[in-house]
Amino acid sequence: MVEAAGFQLEDVWVRFGAVSALERVSLEIAPGSAIGFVGPSGAGKTTLLEALNGSRPATTGTVRVGGRALRDFGRRELRETRSHIGFIHQGLDLVPNLRVSQNVIAGRLGQMGFARSLGSLLFPSREVLREVYAILERVGIPEKLFEQTDRLSGGQQQRVALARALFQKPTALLADEPVSSVDPARARDMIDLLTRVSREEGLTLCMSLHNLELARTYLPRLVGLRAGRIVFDRESTAIDDGAFESLYALRAPTDDVPHPIDRDEPIASSQPRGPGEVRLDGG
Repeated sequence: MVEAAGFQLEDVWVRFGAVSALERVSLEIAPGSAIGFVGPSGAGKTTLLEALNGSRPATTGTVRVGGRALRDFGRRELRETRSHIGFIHQGLDLVPNLRVSQNVIAGRLGQMGFARSLGSLLFPSREVLREVYAILERVGIPEKLFEQTDRLSGGQQQRVALARALFQKPTALLADEPVSSVDPARARDMIDLLTRVSREEGLTLCMSLHNLELARTYLPRLVGLRAGRIVFDRESTAIDDGAFESLYALRAPTDDVPHPIDRDEPIASSQPRGPGEVRLDGG
């Protein structure tokens, strides 16, 4: 079992030109903990997940993984760090005409050189295939080892994406709306699997979700995002329906962003933005 990664964000902004996708985001995520990011489309949830593994560098502020600032990493060290943070994208990013085994093996390609990567993908050893089979058994689809991926159901493809992330021997799992394309029963089954495997492996789990019922049921801590800012950061049992309704309201309240519980300082203030700077409200 690998040691879980912890994350710290200090006053992080992410901008795309004049557009701010994240503003004044400060968070601490303990190793081995589970946290959910909730909020409307365009709130910055995906950008926040990408900031955690360095695939979306902070414009200003500091992101730390394992206590070290990502900006201090060289290119090779950053690539190595990212290769051990599993990321399940909303679109899953599977290669449809490859076998399940090949899609899972692709999870470790970032840890190998090009020639070794190509050889492992095209001509995997028996040892590698046994390892892939064991992971597929863990996620409930071992019989799909040599199946072509585009012949699987949506729920089965999600399990392949999870298996690929686990094959990385990750220190953390980041999941961006992992159940947006399946029915409620399969969504619950997948979230149950994700949280259970993360807990059993001792992994840090960070997940964005639109389904508030699932978020409340399976994730002990929830961070609410709106227009790139943190609105609340609380235990899921301490968040009432009114907080969710306000978070998803079509028009944002005009008063200051509420402070999270158990913090002395506000996560976001009403300080005016710089000239020409706007917030990202959609997409």
